[in-house]
Amino acid sequence: MTSSRIQTCVLSLLALLLASCTVEPITNRRQLSLVSADELTALSYKEYGEFIRSHPLSRDTANTETVRRVGRRIQVAVEAYFAEQGQSSRLSGYTWEFNLVESKEVNAWCMPGGKVVVYTGILPITRDEAGLAVVLAHEIAHAVANHTAERMSQAMLANYGLTALGELLAQKPKETRDLFLKVAGLGAQVGALLPYERTQENSADRLGLVFMAMAGYDPNAALDFWQRMAAQGTGDATPELLRTHPSDKTRIANIRKLIQAEANRYYKPPPR
Repeated sequence: MTSSRIQTCVLSLLALLLASCTVEPITNRRQLSLVSADELTALSYKEYGEFIRSHPLSRDTANTETVRRVGRRIQVAVEAYFAEQGQSSRLSGYTWEFNLVESKEVNAWCMPGGKVVVYTGILPITRDEAGLAVVLAHEIAHAVANHTAERMSQAMLANYGLTALGELLAQKPKETRDLFLKVAGLGAQVGALLPYERTQENSADRLGLVFMAMAGYDPNAALDFWQRMAAQGTGDATPELLRTHPSDKTRIANIRKLIQAEANRYYKPPPR
């Protein structure tokens, strides 16, 4: 192949990649997106259904109701935020659901489409509704900021090139499913999770603080929660959440700045 043809191919590839980008809310950061929202939501719902059928839901009605109550408040805040931004279409197809699963694992996740699971193992660290709001708002922020689609796209590009998701599912169903489970946060079943990038974590921290503040939870509760999480990260006992959500002094200091600079403006304590 001549150098001119190689250059043409490279330029064509770059043009295709640029055309396959979306924009992250708040930060306006460009994201690679080789997966349509409809494809990802359909895959999410399928895997979520299988997960719920194969994992025991908590029988603690009080804790389950707390998870759902806090989740609904965060949901309302998220919907209000995107409506204010004129971006409600980002939540098209979302069918929210909040469940508490019986497990010692310190973890929680939100799939694209609004399917949220909290593990009972994290409740001693969240302690109260504000701590739970930190977790739910952060995980929901990852979903609505299209981080799952971005990670899936990055992994697909690295492993399979510019192959469409539908084609991958047809040709390599097991490999594609395992890849999705990892990027969606269910990777404990199939191996190590793919870590979020620092930029994605910063975005989820920022969006999550805004969402919990809009929902009427004091965003300063995030400082206490992440300090408690950091104290859990010792040796082999490091919680799954910490393996994919790094918690350190730099991050906590950044959260403090985000609270002071932005999140506090959204916080209005609910009437008593």
